[in-house]
Amino acid sequence: MRNLLAILKHSLSISAIVLVGIFVFLKWVLPLFTAPLPMSLIGLYVALTFSALMIFYTMSGASLEEFMGPIHRFLVGEGQEGVAKIARLLLLILFPLLVGWQTYTSLAPSDFPPAESRTIHPAPPGEFVGLANPLQPTEANIQIGKGIYASRCSPCHGSNFDGKGTAAPGFNPPPANFRDSGTIAQLQESFLFWRIKKGGVGLPIEGKPWKSAMPRWEVELTDKQVWQVIMGEYDGAGQSPRTWEEEE
Repeated sequence: MRNLLAILKHSLSISAIVLVGIFVFLKWVLPLFTAPLPMSLIGLYVALTFSALMIFYTMSGASLEEFMGPIHRFLVGEGQEGVAKIARLLLLILFPLLVGWQTYTSLAPSDFPPAESRTIHPAPPGEFVGLANPLQPTEANIQIGKGIYASRCSPCHGSNFDGKGTAAPGFNPPPANFRDSGTIAQLQESFLFWRIKKGGVGLPIEGKPWKSAMPRWEVELTDKQVWQVIMGEYDGAGQSPRTWEEEE
């Protein structure tokens, strides 16, 4: 028991526990209260935590030795016997094999078809088809929509409606660039109404390439607010929604 407590008190063990704890919290605990985070964003937070730990443990020679000492002794085999020696040999054999396998699988030609690209917008469910914005495009509605957008949408889609919000680098697929003529300018308002209300989790199977981490805003926004956000997005991006007349 004393040996176990001594190991748990070591800086290397504490760092491992912190990193695992951060991963578990972001992967399984946080989604209980909010939208699931993409693995790219979780990896970013874990990497930032690891960087912070390394900065902390390299602030002095003593703390660096406490952190790196066990790793150095394990790799050079200092004072090892029995299980520790076998574990070191396995690590030194398996790690190069793993790197080689990963390199081979990433470069070797594959018979599997390429991943489906995001070229065709998924079709909305029947109850959203043909919906029309019931609000008048007044300056008041547009400004209210832009205000909601600024507080709820701009961290990902950007304050300039260009998909370059402060949180955008952590998402895959990235947030949509509304200024791009291939996004909302090609869509009807009813499509945006569906996507904003249902978020990434509201897509049908055929819409998998478009699946994103966008939350279901129907939980926090009323239908009126969603329509106002849509007007604010089109106005801010300098685009116009596609109409039924254009379809015909």
